[in-house]
Amino acid sequence: MSTVADLLRGAAPPGDGEARHEAELLLAHALGRSRAWLFAHADAVPDDDQRQCFDALVAARRTGTPIAYLVGQRGFWTFDLAVTPDVLIPRADTERLVELALERIAPDAACDIADLGTGSGAIALAIASERPQARVLATDASDAALAVARGNAQRLGLGNVTFAQGDWCVPLGTRRFDLIASNPPYIESDDVHLGEGDLRFEPAAALASGVDGLDAIRTIAAQAPRHLVPGGWLLVEHGWNQGEAVRAIFDANGFTDVATAQDLESRDRVTLGRVAG
Repeated sequence: MSTVADLLRGAAPPGDGEARHEAELLLAHALGRSRAWLFAHADAVPDDDQRQCFDALVAARRTGTPIAYLVGQRGFWTFDLAVTPDVLIPRADTERLVELALERIAPDAACDIADLGTGSGAIALAIASERPQARVLATDASDAALAVARGNAQRLGLGNVTFAQGDWCVPLGTRRFDLIASNPPYIESDDVHLGEGDLRFEPAAALASGVDGLDAIRTIAAQAPRHLVPGGWLLVEHGWNQGEAVRAIFDANGFTDVATAQDLESRDRVTLGRVAG
């Protein structure tokens, strides 16, 4: 009978560290164990159902299905988030947006924050976890995405987050916020990368936005001022080559203190600005 070690050797070519890492994640998921457990129990013999589950996961991965969708979660900030094909897979780049938002929210402030296009809830839940006095509203046009985000909030025990369905600022109604954050779609609609890697499996509406990728950002920047308190901030994530264009959009919509922050790889990643105080 095949042991844990045997299954891992069969799934990952020798010397391929990435494939080995992925095989460990898939086997741990199939067994309902941690990766650490695999290392300590290399001689354990999975049962038939567990082996079949693992084989099916490996086969799906070989077709390109993202690991996050296969195991149903992805780490973000300080927690693991449930993810499904209804939501974008959270990425480390978006943590930069969270950091910049937190810098503008006092730790004990009873303020109002909105996260537009929340998907799995990554941004909203990260902010809510770090700023327990804040009232965070997470919105999304997709009911299926909101169901994922609500489930994540419940599992994390975050009671200072509410949810609303609608496109960008529409579900904000007449409310005004101290800060609005968003990781909107920003890939060009004809970008060849949409047909490659994990992007093939993620929801298209969460990835692409018009010929230049900036349609959603234009909409958000135009709508946000009437939903921000005087001096309130808007922060949006965007592509590495879009900083100048996004700053121009913010300028055109009357934002002040407009700037673009870079990610850990020194690439333009987040543009922010505030309404006049």
